[in-house]
Amino acid sequence: MPLLSDRVAIVTGAGRGLGREEALALAAEGATVIVNDIGASLAGDGGDRSPADEVVRDIVKAGGKAVASYEDIASWDGARRTIELAYDTYGKLDILVNNAGVLRDRMSFNMSEDEFDLVMQVHCKGHFAMCRHAAARWREAAKSTGAVYGRVINTASEAGLLGSAGNSNYAMAKAAIAALTISIAREMGKYGVTSNFMAPRARTRMTESMPNNSMFAKPESGFDVFHPSWPAQLVVFLASEAAGDLNGQGFIVWGGEVDLVRGWHIVSKLETPGAGITAHDLIERKDELFGDQPRQPTYM
Repeated sequence: MPLLSDRVAIVTGAGRGLGREEALALAAEGATVIVNDIGASLAGDGGDRSPADEVVRDIVKAGGKAVASYEDIASWDGARRTIELAYDTYGKLDILVNNAGVLRDRMSFNMSEDEFDLVMQVHCKGHFAMCRHAAARWREAAKSTGAVYGRVINTASEAGLLGSAGNSNYAMAKAAIAALTISIAREMGKYGVTSNFMAPRARTRMTESMPNNSMFAKPESGFDVFHPSWPAQLVVFLASEAAGDLNGQGFIVWGGEVDLVRGWHIVSKLETPGAGITAHDLIERKDELFGDQPRQPTYM
């Protein structure tokens, strides 16, 4: 049996790359998919309906059900209308996959206010607004049924988990998405809704624009480790019944590997029972606090 029979899903940024693969994978497992894509460039300019329409055609051609949405989910009303489309067309929403994003890469000392604001708007407000309007619907339904089937799957990035030079706006937004995911998990778990995030390594328009894009190059032969279909399989899993006990979790994923990640946690401590710790105390005991822990940014 398909894993997602009779489920209704929304995928934002589903016209290309990772979002496209997510929409196709969900549909292949029986989900009805709302394919949301404004059709903008990677920098957030313009609008083209054809990518979303093409994904819908591919799903329908394969025997699935889908409808396109061209709403700007980075606007409050656009996100609301996208959620409403699921209820108006199919009577419910079970799965929300937030994937839409843009890049405006620049070193922090060269970044403009507009470049910062756009990335925050699309990533942070886009993820939040979609979660907000879906959560309101799910909470209202749970008041009468006791619990609902709800899955939120957000797209973070290793840039947000580890920091990144050259796109601090993007890294900041992706870290915020990880925190948002856990916050939604804490708020909505009692209603039957799970909220998890993934940080995918995949060959997309976004990664192909980055300085280290050569690592994502398609191999001439053999296993394509960075094909975007592999992270999409994690999305299918997190959307399924089998992942109903997973909430507030984070994953790094690419072909052949899934890593479970954890956020900030205490690695060592200083204590002075009954007294405060002064700057002089910290100078004297710095080595005790850090020990063999790294004192500069490190990378996985």
